[in-house]
Amino acid sequence: MSLPVITLKRLNHRGGDQIGLYFGYDVGLIAEVKKLNDARWSASNRCWYVENSSDNLRSIFSVLKDNVWIDKEDFFNIGQRIEAPGKRSVRIKPRYKKLIPEEYTKLLVRLRYSENTKKIYTSYFREFINHFPDLSIGELTDEHIRKFQDYLINDKKVATNTQNQAINAIKFYYEKVLGGEKKYYPIDRPRKDYILPDILSKEEVAKMIKMTRNPKHKCLLAVIYSGGLRRSEAINLKTVDIDSDRMLIKVRGGKGRKDRYVQLAKSTLSLLDEYYLREKPVVWVFEGRERRQYSATSVVNVVKAAARRAGVTKRVYPHILRHSIATHQIEQGINLRYIQEWLGHASSKTTERYTHVAENNFKNIKNPIDDFNI
Repeated sequence: MSLPVITLKRLNHRGGDQIGLYFGYDVGLIAEVKKLNDARWSASNRCWYVENSSDNLRSIFSVLKDNVWIDKEDFFNIGQRIEAPGKRSVRIKPRYKKLIPEEYTKLLVRLRYSENTKKIYTSYFREFINHFPDLSIGELTDEHIRKFQDYLINDKKVATNTQNQAINAIKFYYEKVLGGEKKYYPIDRPRKDYILPDILSKEEVAKMIKMTRNPKHKCLLAVIYSGGLRRSEAINLKTVDIDSDRMLIKVRGGKGRKDRYVQLAKSTLSLLDEYYLREKPVVWVFEGRERRQYSATSVVNVVKAAARRAGVTKRVYPHILRHSIATHQIEQGINLRYIQEWLGHASSKTTERYTHVAENNFKNIKNPIDDFNI
């Protein structure tokens, strides 16, 4: 799912050194930035800013890291340290001197990679080529790729998904940009961690929806859950995508740029009718101020607020609703193949994860401890 991007830049403003936060207009994102201490708007610089201090740097990462992609490369200089909450102190590398080849970024655009993927690929490839400052890109070999991997694992202690993304960013250059044949690179790819998804019970989801009074927010929760939608898919829904005659929702440009249809539940349609009568959305099903498309950050805020009202103590985020509907479908006996199509999974293995958390896997199995007289 694509996250909104905030770019950090050094800013000399009002006689002092400030941290400038640059991003496109987004009501939800503005609300998040306002949580920072003394965050102010600069009309002349067209950005929000806070005083440049270690405390404010830590605050930016702790407050915003879950909801945005923070582009920090233009900001950090040699020797500066930040300490993220609960994590080790990290020395920031010098400002990068070697630029990414122009063809690299142009090809990402031509191949219509998502904004989030473009940010991630360019970030990791820029870090890779600057990790060896005395060598040109043409001088880098497979051995340098392995050394960069060692650096990511041993020094930065990145997660396995992060390491894989870095490898893919490097492969994109050698295979796509240089036009070489797809071949095996002697790269030690890590095994992915097998992590089971977090799940809400039906009762918890029902309580979150019932206790939400705002019609738009109530509708948003119902659409995401009943349709098994990703956050980006929900905010990209247009009014023309709701087919009440066929009781279907058309999801356009899902992951992998694939369209699909999902079921429009009767109760969800009732909530949509009530919401439409009141809000009268024009283009987007979920609109913010001035009829703008609803922001990803706003979706996060709606879901978290609903969980608080419902007294849900688990960590709740938009994607947990998608995990939950998939699990609930398995529990009521829906064929795994249908669920795979519903969720838009390219591989059935992704869908099969939900069988490991479905309640009916364990319900009819007697545990031997119940025979003990304890």
